[in-house]
Amino acid sequence: MKKILVTLAAVVLSAGLLSAQDLSQATETAKMANESLVAGNKALALTGFQEALAQAAACGADGEELVATCKGVIPNIMLSIAKDLIKENKYDEALTQLEAVSAKAKEYGVDEAAEEATTLIPQTLLVKGGELLKAKDFAGAAETCQKALDLDPENGVVALRLGQALSGTGKVEEAIAAFETAAKNGQEEMANKQIANIYLKKAAASLKGAKYADAVAAALKVNEYGENAQAFLVAGQASQKLNKNADAIKYFEQYLSAAPTAKNANAIAFTVAALYQKAGNKAKAAEFYKKVVSDPQLGAQAKQQLDALK
Repeated sequence: MKKILVTLAAVVLSAGLLSAQDLSQATETAKMANESLVAGNKALALTGFQEALAQAAACGADGEELVATCKGVIPNIMLSIAKDLIKENKYDEALTQLEAVSAKAKEYGVDEAAEEATTLIPQTLLVKGGELLKAKDFAGAAETCQKALDLDPENGVVALRLGQALSGTGKVEEAIAAFETAAKNGQEEMANKQIANIYLKKAAASLKGAKYADAVAAALKVNEYGENAQAFLVAGQASQKLNKNADAIKYFEQYLSAAPTAKNANAIAFTVAALYQKAGNKAKAAEFYKKVVSDPQLGAQAKQQLDALK
């Protein structure tokens, strides 16, 4: 019995010495990893601290302090590597790394690193989406910006870029919805301009395609987002084609008011005069003919019509 007890004591003593040796090795590994970090070799430092963590964990209670130290350092090194990838425009690699940082930081209880990684993910997606937009990869930009918006639904800049990307792919209704989201989140002026441009293009296309009622409807929609001279012009031209002369006069006058120095201002004024004349309103017809009497091309005709009205 005494011999067994002596043997057990020897085993315990041997285990204690082995644990001390293992902890010493883990400490040395962590020290070398820190030197790599100071030297700027983040990848080697990360590998070293991971090895030190595993070695310290094998030491049980004796290695707990070193385990805690390694767990505090590892997510921050990973985060620093992710930031470097962003600077190098390696967005896909950076996003993968940030996901890993977030998971590891949460596992190790490093809340600050987890929070920063979570914040950087939509920001990185936004930058990537912007680069794809510049490259006119609208489908890729839309997919990327949608991911960013899903993570940060109140980010007006992301919604604005999503709208631009969707517009580029021809998904007009989805683009308008994205711009409306942008407008609600601090990007109202720019978003409204984008929506107005969409409706203006639709109005012009409808006019060209002889869909005059659609042209008027789209042109009026433009002006819900801010006065637009071109929209008034399209509405006037389409209304004239529909023989809605009273509406045509109204929209043409609004166009002249919004763009008094436009190159075609005299031509539109002459048209308005003719429409008033056709409607039997001689006073208004004369008023608009007088506006173009000095025009080198239309002046002679305007004078003739003024004489006829007299």
